[in-house]
Amino acid sequence: RRESSLNNENPPPPHSLPPYVPHRLFVKQPPSLPISSRLEPHASPITFFLNSQLPFEIESRFSPLPNRLIPPAVLQYERNERLRSIPLVARASPSPVQMAPTALICDTQPWKDLKAHVEEIKKTHLRELLTDTERCKQMLLEFDGITLDYSRQQATLGTLNKLQKLAEAAHLKDKIERMFNGEHINSTENRSVLHVALRAPRDAVVKSDGKNVVPDVWKVLDQIKDFSDKVRNGSWVGATGKPLTNVISVGIGGSFLGPLFVHTALQTVYQHFFYTQELFTGSNSQIRRLASKQRDANCDCNLANVDPIDVARNITGLNPETTLVVVVSKTFTTAETMLNARTLRTWISKELGPSAVAKHMVAVSTNLMLVEKFGIDPKNAFAFWDWVGGRYSVCSAVGVMPLFLQYGFSVVEKFLNGAWSVDKHFSSAPFEKNLPVLLGLLSVWNVSFLGYPARAILPYSQALEKFAPHIQQVSMESNGKGVSIDGVPLPLETGEIDFGEPGTNGQHSFYQLIHQGRVIPCDFIGVIKSQQPVYLEGEIVNNHDELMSNFFAQPDALAYGKTHEQLLKENVPDHLIPHKTFTGNRPSISLLLSSLDAYKIGQLLAIYEHRVAVQGFIWGINSFDQWGVELGKSLATQVRKQLHASRTKKAPVQGFNSSTTTLLNKYLQESLDVPATPSTLLPKV
Repeated sequence: RRESSLNNENPPPPHSLPPYVPHRLFVKQPPSLPISSRLEPHASPITFFLNSQLPFEIESRFSPLPNRLIPPAVLQYERNERLRSIPLVARASPSPVQMAPTALICDTQPWKDLKAHVEEIKKTHLRELLTDTERCKQMLLEFDGITLDYSRQQATLGTLNKLQKLAEAAHLKDKIERMFNGEHINSTENRSVLHVALRAPRDAVVKSDGKNVVPDVWKVLDQIKDFSDKVRNGSWVGATGKPLTNVISVGIGGSFLGPLFVHTALQTVYQHFFYTQELFTGSNSQIRRLASKQRDANCDCNLANVDPIDVARNITGLNPETTLVVVVSKTFTTAETMLNARTLRTWISKELGPSAVAKHMVAVSTNLMLVEKFGIDPKNAFAFWDWVGGRYSVCSAVGVMPLFLQYGFSVVEKFLNGAWSVDKHFSSAPFEKNLPVLLGLLSVWNVSFLGYPARAILPYSQALEKFAPHIQQVSMESNGKGVSIDGVPLPLETGEIDFGEPGTNGQHSFYQLIHQGRVIPCDFIGVIKSQQPVYLEGEIVNNHDELMSNFFAQPDALAYGKTHEQLLKENVPDHLIPHKTFTGNRPSISLLLSSLDAYKIGQLLAIYEHRVAVQGFIWGINSFDQWGVELGKSLATQVRKQLHASRTKKAPVQGFNSSTTTLLNKYLQESLDVPATPSTLLPKV
């Protein structure tokens, strides 16, 4: 009966099945019952649906994930297009064990208590909450030069107590410990989540699969330091013997946004040229003059978009003779990154010859075979590991390689130390005094209970202009999930829409909506000491004071608003009163940093990384995979093949819906000037 069910050509689609009780089948060796099925890369072992409509787990002898139930949604019934067959044996255990369905957090009593609590909160305005001095004091937290004020959240001390109970129901402490212990909490990819190991000191112990990975991390850091020191002091030269004075980092997503944020945040407080300061005062006058001459030419460029305009902008004004290219791709197969890398390889080869690639290009990758095939010396490939997720990879070679080149070891070490200080705090501080935990719980409160789907990240420092785009990816790619970590569809909203802009720019852009339109919780980030103080004689305040005046004013404006009565007292004309009324009661948090040096930037990064993890742990989702990213990539592959066939063989567009077919035909028809077999054409710069 089971065999006939497995050979059924038209089983019901997984999503149409009624609620089920999972049982297990265990594989025995040697195989005796051949079963064929299409195996998706992420679906091993596979759950088959039998006539009884019960999912059974069948484990291949090649499976890396023994005895783990795979969500039904990943099963593909395509027996007529088999990719491969693997012999299996399906034998029911003598007494199949009924597995209890995974408990969703929304079914717990603390969740229900918070739901009931919402109506109570809605009756209380922030104007009233902010009159409670004791509450405000208890909603102020200081840690290592950072002050968090969350008194402008729509929450009472009772709300915080209920959120703490929710954390207990979600086993938050256990999940944090499991992450730091290197357990495979990224279950869909069977991986540890250990970006914390990337900033651990040399003597720390952080294990993955029983092995302390910290020595491996520092081995790579030492390799990067050795290489970057050679480039910075001029002993590593290009193909023509000239020192390398410019760097282009090629990556996308996590290989781009995080390093760009940190580089941008550092560039106005630290000197960012390749030569060390000692070189300028050294005894070798020839090198000293050369370094001084090249110093102003230095720039750090980040190439991410496959759009050729991005290539043109990055290489404009650069000379291949003095340019180093860092290609960041874990597998060395990322389509956009590798096309950009091949473009820059052509740019270098055209000017200096193919052999120059080995002196002008290095890689951050684990695929040494493809690195070497590309033309990069494998000795100049700097590794990271599968327990490092792309958006969490800033502290790996992905980020520190270009940062070492720009700022040197001492600056990057401060950045890593700052992140590690928050890692220790996150793993050990009680929840009521734990910055990332409190921020994560408050975000869950705003999203899942108060119904606010978005969050604005508003740093009052231009140095943090790339912070919001980075956190946008960290947050939305991590928590933009519709199923639990066990594959159960969620009856609750997860994730939040993140956006932001530095103040005061944002005030003249989208603050109108924040004040009088939709309610959007805000993160205000301020700095006590400016990286670049400016003082003008005769001004009431200095430039930084002017900036920070807005930092302090905006949260109160959102909280208090302005009433009809206040406007009447100000003699505002009646017809303008509705337009000038502000309801207030709009939540925000304020983070005040003592300064914005490398240490504080590392702290800020880690706070937000862990905040996102807390949200995912509470919601019961996997914050460390990103299967949604893959679908668009696979569809793009089909389009890519069609464009190639249409360009080279005049093949008609087929296999797409009518809308896409129409657009593709229009694109092809109006770009007939594109040659089918073009000769190399690089951007005009």
